[in-house]
Amino acid sequence: MQRTCRVEGPGDLHLHSTHSDGTQPPDQVMAAVHAHGVRTVSLTDHDTTSGWAEAADAATSLGMTFVPGMEMSSQHGWRSIHVLAYLIDPDEPRLRAMTEKVRRSRRERARIMADRISRDYDLAWEDIVAHTTSGATVGRPHIADALVARGVVRDRGEAFATILAADGDYYVSLFSPDPVEAIELIVGAGGVPIIAHPAGRAGVPPAPLMTRMLAAGLAGFELGHRENLPAGIAALRGLVEEHDLIVTGSSDYHGLGKPNQPGEHTTSEDMIARLLDRGTGSAPLFP
Repeated sequence: MQRTCRVEGPGDLHLHSTHSDGTQPPDQVMAAVHAHGVRTVSLTDHDTTSGWAEAADAATSLGMTFVPGMEMSSQHGWRSIHVLAYLIDPDEPRLRAMTEKVRRSRRERARIMADRISRDYDLAWEDIVAHTTSGATVGRPHIADALVARGVVRDRGEAFATILAADGDYYVSLFSPDPVEAIELIVGAGGVPIIAHPAGRAGVPPAPLMTRMLAAGLAGFELGHRENLPAGIAALRGLVEEHDLIVTGSSDYHGLGKPNQPGEHTTSEDMIARLLDRGTGSAPLFP
């Protein structure tokens, strides 16, 4: 594994493609990041690694370093906690079984929500499927895109604020593992687990959960993210210093699915090096 190759410049380590809820295929995502001057990237689609090969080919051909990644769903009570999983072995049996189970749950959930919505709006399951690619992780953003195409809402933001709201009549909960289990699975697959956007409106995870996640092998936090709030960032910096954790920053780019732009937050060279040294499940690809 070529982990001794020097990474040049900061990186954007949280990007989505049409393999989950982004609006561009992996090669176009890599081109968009390159156009913003970033030279180290990671594709982190939800609960899938199916876009890795295409993204890696595009990134390295553009002179960028590619860090294999995934954003794994997890749930603690009412709180959704996403865990970025870097340098995992995607074929590790326990991790693979869990991500397949989550993807099945996402599809079943989307189907039930579509049936509920169709009672009140002109929407069919086929409309949602038309906004996905083969093998993609299906989610609420695809329902939102179908609603936009039907002229029911203006954009994804309006869809999530109204029809797809978590407290609305059409909402269906999603199966996902507890974050401690998710972290254990990632570590067991040789990966590096980082909590995505951990200081948003829901607040930082509670202290007892944080203790359990750190004991399970949590490696750090994505503190550079537009959804994080200053008070939460300040609280987490104390844990970072106490436990010598990795700090990342990323755009969470979704193409047209969100206003986020590549490189609006980045991860430093030093932190990327620490991440690469820690992961053993898969190797970064250098140009």
